[in-house]
Amino acid sequence: MAIRPILVIPDPRLRAVADPIEAVDDDVRALARDMLDTMYDAPGIGLAAPQIGVMRRIVVMDLAKEGEEPAPMVLINPEILKVSEETQVTEEGCLSIPELYYEVERPAEVTVRYTDLDGKTVEVDAKERLAVCIQHELDHLDGVLYIDYLSRLKRDRVIKKFDKAAKRAAG
Repeated sequence: MAIRPILVIPDPRLRAVADPIEAVDDDVRALARDMLDTMYDAPGIGLAAPQIGVMRRIVVMDLAKEGEEPAPMVLINPEILKVSEETQVTEEGCLSIPELYYEVERPAEVTVRYTDLDGKTVEVDAKERLAVCIQHELDHLDGVLYIDYLSRLKRDRVIKKFDKAAKRAAG
């Protein structure tokens, strides 16, 4: 178990499409543990493998509130099967775009199918925070960031800010 560094924009790996996982083996289980450790340490409620530079289709989430028992979820090769026509607007943030939060409109409900750590196929009907988190994390697997749902002006402002920070850090 290890806490791994989280990539921050403009790292190009955040824009890449992740590869499917062929089998749930000890390496995948170890990756899931590392991802959960990293997410809890950040702290965050979701993390996709590309955010730690691993280009594989796996996400972890835990929407338990402070004081509640942890409820970790590991979704391997997840896919959204159905989305509602009804939408909801919620404030989103991202560990790869630290300290910025914006309102994003997404479908209010989704049905997702994934493989769990036991290799079983699971289908979940999600709404509210879980639906938002699933959509946000699955977007990462396809190189999509929540800022892509913002107006061009807001998105460009965010990208410019992080480009400048990356240039300063590079010296």
